[in-house]
Amino acid sequence: MTNWTELDQNVRTWIQEAGERIRQSFKTELNIKTKSNRNDLVTDMDEATEHFFTEKIRNTYPDHQILGEEGYGDDFKELSGITWIIDPIDGTMNFVHQQRNFAISIGIYDGEEGKLGYIYDVVHDELYFANKGHGAYMNDVKLPGLEPVPVQDAIVALNALWVTENKRIDRTILAPLVKDVRGTRSYGSAAIELAYVASGRLDAYLTMRLAPWDFAAGKIMIEEVGGIVTDLNGDPLNPLNKSSLFVGKPGLHQTILTDYLKRKI
Repeated sequence: MTNWTELDQNVRTWIQEAGERIRQSFKTELNIKTKSNRNDLVTDMDEATEHFFTEKIRNTYPDHQILGEEGYGDDFKELSGITWIIDPIDGTMNFVHQQRNFAISIGIYDGEEGKLGYIYDVVHDELYFANKGHGAYMNDVKLPGLEPVPVQDAIVALNALWVTENKRIDRTILAPLVKDVRGTRSYGSAAIELAYVASGRLDAYLTMRLAPWDFAAGKIMIEEVGGIVTDLNGDPLNPLNKSSLFVGKPGLHQTILTDYLKRKI
């Protein structure tokens, strides 16, 4: 039987150690490679950080599954038992170019149920944490439930690429939304943007595609404070599949879904 309190303490210790290793790497030259395209970056610190977590998990919880962005985890097709879904550095481009606006993201699932979520903003030393059924926190300060906000007062996280793409679905749906909201932001890290929605710094976040390690932790967090998490069609997410993503405050999520996304698709 899983001792969730002990597991939580282990994760917190490992995250702090990994974060310190990443901060120390600012002083050294990175080995930078590309994956799917020239803007899809991976560094030796991404790989070393995932390997660090993988070794800790395998030594401490050998019966747990691991899904990691950099491929150090397991090969499986369904969530069963305890599964760790890890992005060692979410926002690698920011890590390389800015040394800020990136995060460690870890979601821990029991079957298909998200149990624990961690998003650690390494530079600002902000640990966002969620425990299913027990709320969400930032550095042990409990986050309040999210309150509705009208579209015209909303700050929405959105990558400008999705508005300027030469695809009808992007331009005709997203441009009117961008015009109507109070403002838009793009931090270049899905984990940071999800944490900011959970903490109320942002009111909504949407993107055309993300992988499970990008949203696994944030999904747990946002739902714990009353936010809504779906794909752009309003359907539930599968924690093992790549997907579009739309998260928002209660009320605002439904308004954007009905008045902008579904109306124009």
